[in-house]
Amino acid sequence: MTPPDTPSPHVAPPREPTPPGQEVASAKNDLRVAVGEDGPVVRHLEIEVGLKRVARAFERAYRDLARHAQVKGFRKGKVPRSVLEKMYGPGLGPEVERQLVSETLPDAVELSGYWPIVEPSVDAKPPVDGEPFGYTVRLEIRPEIELPELVGLAGERPATEVGEAEVESRLADFQEQGARPVEEHEETPAENGHILKVDFEGRIDGELFEGGSAEGVEMELGSGRFIPGFEEQLVGACAGEERKVEVGFPEDYGVEALRGKPAIFDVKVGAVSRREKPELDDEFAKDLGDFDSLDALRARVREDMEKQRQGAAEAALRTSVMDSLIAQTPFDVGPAVVERQLDAQIASLQQRFRGQVPEEVMQEQLQRAREEGQPTAERRVRERLLLDEVAKFCEIEIGDEDLQERLGEMAASQGADLAEFERLAREQGWLEALRAELREERALDWLVGEADVTESA
Repeated sequence: MTPPDTPSPHVAPPREPTPPGQEVASAKNDLRVAVGEDGPVVRHLEIEVGLKRVARAFERAYRDLARHAQVKGFRKGKVPRSVLEKMYGPGLGPEVERQLVSETLPDAVELSGYWPIVEPSVDAKPPVDGEPFGYTVRLEIRPEIELPELVGLAGERPATEVGEAEVESRLADFQEQGARPVEEHEETPAENGHILKVDFEGRIDGELFEGGSAEGVEMELGSGRFIPGFEEQLVGACAGEERKVEVGFPEDYGVEALRGKPAIFDVKVGAVSRREKPELDDEFAKDLGDFDSLDALRARVREDMEKQRQGAAEAALRTSVMDSLIAQTPFDVGPAVVERQLDAQIASLQQRFRGQVPEEVMQEQLQRAREEGQPTAERRVRERLLLDEVAKFCEIEIGDEDLQERLGEMAASQGADLAEFERLAREQGWLEALRAELREERALDWLVGEADVTESA
């Protein structure tokens, strides 16, 4: 089961935000909060926890410590605080800090009137008993978004017609996939497109190297799958012929020890074969699947291509409508919320790659995805925030029946038991994410339905 994308926050601020440069206090919570501004969507809170609350936190920490501390000369649970302070006091500050931040941060954020859209970052030092405790919090807040006119946004739907030439090209692909190797006469010189079965031994500075020797390897000349220059030097070779192939390993070769090194391979060609494609006829169609004739295969190919193209066209239309909305609605987004979205993208890729490719290759792909994924992550954040505003405008809400229907669709697509699937979703906290995902989809459905759509060629 794959979790949905991280949902956009859909929570109203608890109170009017405190203007930057001002502070607000709560006697009930023994807190003072001063608000600063670090940018359009970033606030920092200077939070001060009063003496009484700090004293209670230390008292609670020493009580907990007394219950477990074993001190010679005292019964368990009866060690005086003065003794505990001398023995454990210097190391107690970090634990009291964690407790105070955990207890007071939600109250301080609510008191400020700001609602973070990503986990706040905290900068704190251990408190001192008998003194107020202060710490700083950085909040990325929801941007102020002023929606444009939503009816008549420009959208573009690509054409979905499938031409005869495209159908024939797909059939030719099937022919290529069905091609079988046929061995040539032993005196036939190898050309690009021929398949050679070869044995080879590779040496660097006259010494065999690991991975440089193999037997019965098939290579297609002209495919470019071997080291640059290797295939080219076997053009014209016949079955049974031996050749020396001199190449240089590329500087970016996958094995670091071989990068840039010159090598000589002793190659023996065992056989030269050509690919022979099947005839494009009724028998070919019957062999390919449950088709009575080539015309029936053609009809299915056209139908499948049209369905695929229609799905792609609808996706392109939705993207183009969002392009229009984004272009007309400028607003700031903070780096932390974009980074969180990027983390979600990387986690999704990691789940997809795991077990499919070697670990080293997967890590390289994930690193490249992180380096190149920032624009996609920012785009996704903008989409989520905008669609949340559109959903509010349209008063779109997702009920439990809608959620149950989506769970049923997901369970069916993965061949899972619905009850077990729902239990897993609840345990892993995906239900609200699914609800937000559905809400976004309905908001985009509404925008597309109201869009000014043009059909492209």
